[in-house]
Amino acid sequence: MRLSEPPAVSYYADSLEPPGDATGERARAPLRGEFAADVAVVGGGIAGCSTALHLARRGFRVALLEARQVGYGASGRNGGQTIFGLAVSQQKLESQVGAADARRLFDLSIEGLDLTQSLIREFSIACDYQPNHLHVAVKPRHMLELEEWARELRRDGYRSVSMLDSNQLRAHVVSERYLGGLIDTRSGHLHPLKYTQGLARAAESFGVRIFEDTPVLRYADGATLLVHTPQGQVRCKQLVLCGNAYLGSVEPRLARRILGVGTYVIATDSLGRERARALLPSRAAIADINWILDYFRLSADDRLLFGGRVSYSGLEPRRLAESMRRRMLRVFPDLRDVRVARAWGGYLDITMSRAPDFGRLSDNVYYLQGFSGHGLVLAGLGGKLVAEAIAASAERFDVFTRIPHRDFPGGPLFRRPSLVLAMLYYRLRDLL
Repeated sequence: MRLSEPPAVSYYADSLEPPGDATGERARAPLRGEFAADVAVVGGGIAGCSTALHLARRGFRVALLEARQVGYGASGRNGGQTIFGLAVSQQKLESQVGAADARRLFDLSIEGLDLTQSLIREFSIACDYQPNHLHVAVKPRHMLELEEWARELRRDGYRSVSMLDSNQLRAHVVSERYLGGLIDTRSGHLHPLKYTQGLARAAESFGVRIFEDTPVLRYADGATLLVHTPQGQVRCKQLVLCGNAYLGSVEPRLARRILGVGTYVIATDSLGRERARALLPSRAAIADINWILDYFRLSADDRLLFGGRVSYSGLEPRRLAESMRRRMLRVFPDLRDVRVARAWGGYLDITMSRAPDFGRLSDNVYYLQGFSGHGLVLAGLGGKLVAEAIAASAERFDVFTRIPHRDFPGGPLFRRPSLVLAMLYYRLRDLL
């Protein structure tokens, strides 16, 4: 089932200059007629743009097919946090793939952080990058969990994290809600739509052809692949599917293994530099560690961008701006006089285990999906790894393919209702 497509409105689209189309970028023509390429990439988010860029740098002729506009989906409307690790614990990864591969996966996530910053520098992507990210504790149990996590990270050689008590935390976030936190100076945050569009322009500088308003309808397997769109087709030797939650019926084998989960963000009016500094003195990004978490940061123009809530039903919550504002006021009650200027949402793709799902459907059809909220970093890394694999160096890509994945239970009719029921347990756990 293809998800209903929310409008591409967000603070991020509003903040681009010139505003251009719905995502702020100049329109690229749709595909008409036949186009020959070495590789076709489906999806114009971070995964697709990174794949296209890294393939083109290796000399491949690449066509990128995007159903709407570059950055339309989760890549262009997410919380903007660039963070280490995967959305699944190291202990769970070790039980699935063994200690050695679990450590390789963690190290690759750190490489993804470095890759993000390297691409920003190399291609002068003006995406408002800011360093520092904190996971914060709402209750005493969280402090114990963060302390244990910090010990594990340092034991594994990740030295950029440190614990903060409630007094030290006030140098980064001034709120009575939090008891302390774990700061990571290597992670940070950025404007995700500017970053995604910057990757697309970098790919085009190496000759990638990007076709917007070009949904893929189907593809035909074989030594030479034929990718069909409404007004044309791409003939290619390799195919990379990066549509994630928006891929729909193009590849049912993949759709069964991920679920599109709604997540939501609001942007306030500009607070002004002094008031913004009084809330988040270091301008770090913040996330609590509840199962249904809150996350927030400052924009370059001193708005508070506050995210949270999830919808496993596929339906947008009623009175979204109002409900998100209530969550914000639990953290910053002094913002009662501040207007919410924009509220928006979108779908991120999760797997059953929350581990990313990278792999092959055949010798010449690859896919990247299941980033489970860590896509800003892992999607860019995945694009680099799949480019390596297509260029005949698949060792690093294959570490991800060894993670086992299962279909969501319940089939097309019942998998969402069963997941909604399961999530009630975690909501209660957060409250207790």
